Amino acid sequence: MIKKVLVANRGEIAIRVFRAARELGIRTVAVYSEADRNARHTAFADDAVFIGGSEPSQSYLRIDAILDAAIQTGADAIHPGYGFLSERAEFSEACREREIAFVGPSPEAMRALGGKIEAKKIAVQAGVPISPGFFEPNASPERLREAAADIGYPVMLKASAGGGGRGMRVVRDPERFAEELRIASDEALKGFGDGTMMVEKLIEAPRHVEVQILADSFGSVAALFERECSLQRRHQKLVEEAPSVAMDEFPGLWERMRDASIALAKTAGYVGAGTVEFMVDPSTGAFYFLEVNARLQVEHPVTEAITGVDLVKQQLRVAAGLPLELSPELMAGDRRAIQGHAIEIRVVAEDPAAGFLPSVGPILGWAEPSGPGIRVDTGYGPNTEVSRFYDSLLAKLIVHAPSRKEATAKLKLALEDFHLLGVASNIAYALDVLEHPDFAAGKFDTHWLGRAFPEWKPSTSIPAELGTLVSMAAGGGSVTAVLSQRRNSVWDQTDGFRNARA
Repeated sequence: MIKKVLVANRGEIAIRVFRAARELGIRTVAVYSEADRNARHTAFADDAVFIGGSEPSQSYLRIDAILDAAIQTGADAIHPGYGFLSERAEFSEACREREIAFVGPSPEAMRALGGKIEAKKIAVQAGVPISPGFFEPNASPERLREAAADIGYPVMLKASAGGGGRGMRVVRDPERFAEELRIASDEALKGFGDGTMMVEKLIEAPRHVEVQILADSFGSVAALFERECSLQRRHQKLVEEAPSVAMDEFPGLWERMRDASIALAKTAGYVGAGTVEFMVDPSTGAFYFLEVNARLQVEHPVTEAITGVDLVKQQLRVAAGLPLELSPELMAGDRRAIQGHAIEIRVVAEDPAAGFLPSVGPILGWAEPSGPGIRVDTGYGPNTEVSRFYDSLLAKLIVHAPSRKEATAKLKLALEDFHLLGVASNIAYALDVLEHPDFAAGKFDTHWLGRAFPEWKPSTSIPAELGTLVSMAAGGGSVTAVLSQRRNSVWDQTDGFRNARA
């Protein structure tokens, strides 16, 4: 097995990998930027190494600094997490050149599937259905315009590289095509360093369903069921759940989607954990390939909950050259192996009442929910700070229960028990989403949030915690004293007792 793993990332995903590695007896290395000197993930590893300035380009995107940190600490493996360098083939290749195990796919597989255009070609080769479109590399603006006319409006412009909604524009009017193409290409160039675009037919009001795959170097590929990711705002996911209610509506859909995902992975020679994303037409049950995320996904905990599989441990096994360690039922994608229902909410530092503006600054109070079937993955806590330099994700709140109805009820209670002071969050907004009858019925698509909550405003009721703080302050009491009653003393220990900082 791997003896020491460096996580080339920060926050909750770094801590998540450290936990799995520790359970396997693997020592850990954190890297941190100037802004993250006192971040939680740096105190969680056995070693921590400073790698540069606060801007990602000065630290978490520096392949040389990360590799130097691995060599300096004797790490024999690097886990990229998600985001930053996780889908950069050159990073995987650089690790190989230095004989450091990269916990992810090979650079060849990453190049084959990392760009949407190349991935579409492999999908066609593997017999996976794709939506009508034009996917020619380095196509000129005029050629893209001609293709859009041939496909028929409305169309979707998409960046070949990257994801997360950047470089995506819907075009309904041919007169707007040139301007929307310019905006999308410029956004892709700034976000991913690649302005290459493709165009495809717009599927109106689709569901977004993705399949978790695991593959080892011995030719085994498992499809560990699907995740429903349709609840999105501007292509950014808010709620993810497993399994998807769409599978109940369309008999045989899972088997077709499972077989397509496995065929795609085998055709690409994929090894490691990955996600195959699909659009599903809610009126017919037809599905179309979107892309492959050649890494661990943010929403992987819901898959872990319904399968009992630690995906990070499996990643580390595969990176060490070991075979997958799964039951025959899971290897076969047999739905009888699914254990209950899991839902994840992304708790983010933003203000939904103010147009979802980001919120930054120190966290003055933090109280997270706990109990059977409740999991919180986070890199934050009391006395930490939300920086302007990185993603606004505060925590992932995951619940698991025997049924979707029970999971929803548990998630509502968990959100009500999640208290933050100092930064704004989307907790109240998420609660309103869960209360909507369409959510309970499973009747939603990727555009539903925009239709159901076009101009969301918070409730006028005052939370009990806020009332307590106001009363204490008015009576001369200490707000800090009230907050300290909410704190978790384990998180407060930031003395770095496990660290040997470089």
